[in-house]
Amino acid sequence: MTQTTGLAASYFERLGPHGFKPTHHASGAWRSDEQHFSPLGGLLVHAIERARAAEQRPELVLGRVSFDILGKIDLDEFEIQVETLRPGRTIELVEATAVIGQRPAVRARAWFLAGQDTSAVAGGADEPLPDADAAQRSAETAVWSGGYIDSLDWRNVGTPVPGRATTWISTSVGLVQGEPVSPLASYIALVDTANGLSPRQDPREWMFPNVDLTIHLHRQPEGRWAGLDTSVVFGSGGQGITSTTLHDVRGPIGRAEQILTVRPLP
Repeated sequence: MTQTTGLAASYFERLGPHGFKPTHHASGAWRSDEQHFSPLGGLLVHAIERARAAEQRPELVLGRVSFDILGKIDLDEFEIQVETLRPGRTIELVEATAVIGQRPAVRARAWFLAGQDTSAVAGGADEPLPDADAAQRSAETAVWSGGYIDSLDWRNVGTPVPGRATTWISTSVGLVQGEPVSPLASYIALVDTANGLSPRQDPREWMFPNVDLTIHLHRQPEGRWAGLDTSVVFGSGGQGITSTTLHDVRGPIGRAEQILTVRPLP
């Protein structure tokens, strides 16, 4: 099932079979001349799904996707290259790379696993979050700026404290202008937001960008809301970790981890 949303507003415009142009909705929170990684992560998954559609392998579903952010993500035109690294009947590994100005900027690797009915043994997940419609609207733009942050609808479950927040996030902005996008790609386009949900320190005084994002799923996402139950730890040697239990409208679906480089602003 796919959905087409935000035809008048999108994070990216397609320039050709592999080319894309970010719109102002994709601009980052740390710098206005950078892309926020979150929608680009969803776009990489979208590119992988389109490449796999040609193989006609719907029986395999995404189990894990990891992203490595290799440098500054310029707010500029780019291409996405997709390659199957490990083909297989029940397990497949696919890589996608966003290339900006002939420089790899982000690399994603996605494991696809055989889907089957295991409802008889399912269990062990966390409790579902309270409904998004009952959550309190948040004004995160008071802390963060940029087109991507402005495009979001934030709703807190309870009261956030530094380093701890539970938040529902959605957007009316489409991923790629005029293109149908799967619920999976649309959901993953929101997950990187977790690192900014409730900062441990004021981002006007400290930097703590993530250099990666790894998502593990035990169920595929449904609906337009991403529920992010997030904790942030800063270590004493310049590193931090953002850990998130991922939810959709039916309940928990998996987990996400981000490694942070923590340093004071000059």
